[in-house]
Amino acid sequence: MKPLLPVADAQARLLDAATPVTDVDMVSLDLADQRVLAQDLHARLTQPPFHSSAMDGYALRATDAPQIGSVLTVIGESAAGHAFEGRVAEGQAVRIFTGAPVPEGADAVIIQEDAEVLGARQIRTAFQVTKGRHVRPRGQDFVEGETVLKAGTELTFTDITLAAAMNHAALPVYRKPLVAILATGDELVPPGGAPNPAQIIASNTFGVAALARKAGATVLDLGIVVDDEALIRAAIDKAIVAKADVLVTLGGASVGDHDLVQAALKAQGMELDFWRIAMRPGKPLMVGSIGNMQVLGLPGNPVASLVCSLLFLEPLLHKLSHRKPTSRETTALTATTLKANDQRQDYLRARITGQEDGKPTVEAFTKQDSSMMNIMAQSDCLIVRAPFAQQLGVGGECVVVRLR
Repeated sequence: MKPLLPVADAQARLLDAATPVTDVDMVSLDLADQRVLAQDLHARLTQPPFHSSAMDGYALRATDAPQIGSVLTVIGESAAGHAFEGRVAEGQAVRIFTGAPVPEGADAVIIQEDAEVLGARQIRTAFQVTKGRHVRPRGQDFVEGETVLKAGTELTFTDITLAAAMNHAALPVYRKPLVAILATGDELVPPGGAPNPAQIIASNTFGVAALARKAGATVLDLGIVVDDEALIRAAIDKAIVAKADVLVTLGGASVGDHDLVQAALKAQGMELDFWRIAMRPGKPLMVGSIGNMQVLGLPGNPVASLVCSLLFLEPLLHKLSHRKPTSRETTALTATTLKANDQRQDYLRARITGQEDGKPTVEAFTKQDSSMMNIMAQSDCLIVRAPFAQQLGVGGECVVVRLR
């Protein structure tokens, strides 16, 4: 039997085989959050489109107020959406409001707190006026035709606001990768069902689907299929017909008498890349491909399934959807003694207990069985124990994978 594949090698092989999606969707601004821009975005207008006032006050010529106490005649008003149509001449000023166009001839704004009103049509300056003061020049933000947002930008609320200001109602973004999820096993019953004494509630699909959506994917739930190779093959066909980018299977990837997934996948044309990883939990992980669809066979145990999703499915989807690689890993100090490890890389569920020397302190849970989702839900991180790691005492530095 081949030796178990190290985790880092398995991750590298999975990602090296991944090709980012190339299809482009045009989506409205309200649907663009967290999508990845597929093309450079150019401004369709100049912003601001005119010299505008940054404050409420009076627009004037700086040369007409060379010192404090200068008196000017107010000849009109400029408000947002309602520009003053005339020209400011010598000794004149225009009442102006924030965002309003600065009238022709004016080159400064004195704020209203610094202008003493002498009557219905006169003001006296109470502050030194300088040219350009409180005036936002035309094109200060961007100019028509300028490349403002670059392809590959993962759009945030600020980017979407900027795109709207550039006069774009819809944006070209990469299509979300489609992830098909197939759960298998006679023992599985959907949540809300009534399991018999030999059955359990199927939970993995929902956590894996949530993680996939958060990583930028669309999810196709293929449901639960019993241990029947023909039915499993039919479900795999649905993923192929739907042109899924990734098929995730849950359970049944080992080689026991009732583990039929690998055989069904091979019958449908899967080329197996690798199988069985030197990790705990998650040893039965399987990776292959059917045409352009990548196949990720996850263990049936809920914790193992989610750990593998974090380590393999999430980075795969980030690459497929053109997102920048991110890492959940950081360093921490262990609050308890960690025993020596064997040949498999361990991922211990743990909680953060405090902070010391600028690093979090973490405590591994006593029970680490890969079927115990209650402990997984209470965990803040996973402590990574490398193969053959020596015992680590309290206060020792360790690598952790953040869950949140």
